[in-house]
Amino acid sequence: GYAPTEAEIAMGIGIKSRGVVHRYVHALKDAGYICVKPGKRRNIALTEVTQKEYGLPLIGKIAAGRPIEAIANHEMVDLTNYLIGPNRFVLKVCGDSMIGDNIMDGDYVVCESRVMATNGEIVVALIDNQEATLKRIQKDKNNKVSLIPSNPCMQPMIYDVERVNIQGVYLGLLRLPGS
Repeated sequence: GYAPTEAEIAMGIGIKSRGVVHRYVHALKDAGYICVKPGKRRNIALTEVTQKEYGLPLIGKIAAGRPIEAIANHEMVDLTNYLIGPNRFVLKVCGDSMIGDNIMDGDYVVCESRVMATNGEIVVALIDNQEATLKRIQKDKNNKVSLIPSNPCMQPMIYDVERVNIQGVYLGLLRLPGS
């Protein structure tokens, strides 16, 4: 919630010279990424350019059933809140075990890196530290974990709890044309 000092930056990147940090800070200022407020100890602030949000215009609603009245909307959907954030990663889906959740072969899933999940969440599970899968998790009282596909043609996979490591939790998906 506050800017680092040049000494803290030097320590953070593992150098001793605050002069080098000073030159780097001023190069970033000259490039327009930060501004330096004179007369303050913690004087570095991001500019609007570096705080830019990436979004698309939300122009209204569209019916996927009976037509609805077309009403213009002038909001923005900030994609950084949905897709970009700390501890996020993307995986490309291979297979059809999650089609009941509309996760198709070739989709890209956005996940949050986590080691814990609650029952019913879709997780990235690593089995025996070798194989990864995307499934709903269900932990039971008998020290077992069920990894449950949403494809009715497939059966749950049941493992001892120590064989399954949660790598992340599903947040959403991207379906790109031609993928």
